[in-house]
Amino acid sequence: MTFQEQFTYETRPVRVVFRLGAAVTATPDEAARLGLRRLLVVCGSRGESVARTVADALGDRCVGLHAEARMHVPVEDADRAVAAVRAAGADGCVAVGGGSAIGLGKAIALRTGLPLIAVPSTYSGSEMTPVWGLTEHGTKRTGRDPAVQPRSVVYDPRLTLSLPLSLTVTSGINALAHAVEALYAPDVSPLVTVMAEEGVRAMTEALPRLAADPGDLDARGRALYAAWLCGACLGTTTMGLHHKLCHVLGGTYGLPHAETHTVVLPHALAHNAPAAPQALTVLRRALGTEDVPRALWDLAARLGAPRSLAELGLAQADVAPAADRAAGEPYANPRAVTAEGVRGVLLAAYEGGPPEHT
Repeated sequence: MTFQEQFTYETRPVRVVFRLGAAVTATPDEAARLGLRRLLVVCGSRGESVARTVADALGDRCVGLHAEARMHVPVEDADRAVAAVRAAGADGCVAVGGGSAIGLGKAIALRTGLPLIAVPSTYSGSEMTPVWGLTEHGTKRTGRDPAVQPRSVVYDPRLTLSLPLSLTVTSGINALAHAVEALYAPDVSPLVTVMAEEGVRAMTEALPRLAADPGDLDARGRALYAAWLCGACLGTTTMGLHHKLCHVLGGTYGLPHAETHTVVLPHALAHNAPAAPQALTVLRRALGTEDVPRALWDLAARLGAPRSLAELGLAQADVAPAADRAAGEPYANPRAVTAEGVRGVLLAAYEGGPPEHT
C-alpha cells in the first residue's frame, strides 16, 4: 500500500468522556461545562429506565423526559420532539440510547440549533458523526450539518449491559460497516485508515467474548471503544453503496436498522471488493483472513445474527424495486453503481447464502 500523499481530514469539535459509571457521574458535569440549565432527555421506549437514571442524575437541570424515539426518525416524531423542547423551554438536549434516540436528538439540534449531549447505550456510532436522517412518506433523507454533532459524548460500558445479546451482535456489526465503507470512501485519509483498522480489530475481538459472556464489562468497554472509532470514521467520510442500500431498506420498507446492516454488509463488500484493493488489504490485516466478506458473514452466523433479508421481512417482490431505487440515487462508491449490480447484491442478501465475489 503506497502512502496517500494528498488528503483532507477535518476534526470534529466533540469532547469524549469514557469510564464506568460516567452516564450518571459525568453527564451532569458535561451539562455544567456547557452552561446548560434546562435539558430535555430523549430516548426510546426500550431505554426509558436507563434514561430516567440519567435524568435523575441531572436533577434540577432536567426539565423532562421524552421517550418517543423510533427507528429511522419519522418526521412526525421530530415535530413532536421539537414541540416538547419548546414547551419545556429547554436550552439543550441529552440523548440516551442507540441510533434512534441519538437520531432524534440530532433532529432537535437540526431544527433548533440547541446543543446535544449523547449518552450511547449501543454500538451505532451515530454520536460521533454530523450525519442526520429523517424519514417522510417512505423515504429516508440524510444530510450532514455541524449543528447536529453532539458537543459531548459520554461513554459508559455499564449502560450497554442492558443490551440484549442479539442486538449487541447486530449493533456491533453495524459499527463494522461504518469502518468498512470509510476505507474505500473517496475522502479516506491515513488517520481514518488507522481508526478503521483498529475499530474492526477491536469489535471483532469483543463480540465473540460478549456472546460467551454478555456481562463481560471489559469486552463491553472494548466494543464501545470500537464503536467510537468506527463512528468517527463514518463522521469524516462519504457513505457508499452499503449505507445507501440500508437507508432504502429501512426508510422505505421498514426493516430494522442494525439487523439490516448486518445482513447486507458481507454482500455489499463482496461486490465492491474488486474495486477496493487497499481497503481489502487493511481489512485482511485486521481480521487475519484473506476472504474478508466471508469472514464477516461467518462471524454474524456464528454469533446467531440474521443471515437474510427474507428473515427481516423483505418480500422477494421488493428486491428489484428496492435495487432500482438505490441505484437511482447518485453517490460515491468504488465500483460503478448499476441497477443490475445492486439487484445482485440485494438478491444475495435476500437469500442469505455466503457472499460471492462478483
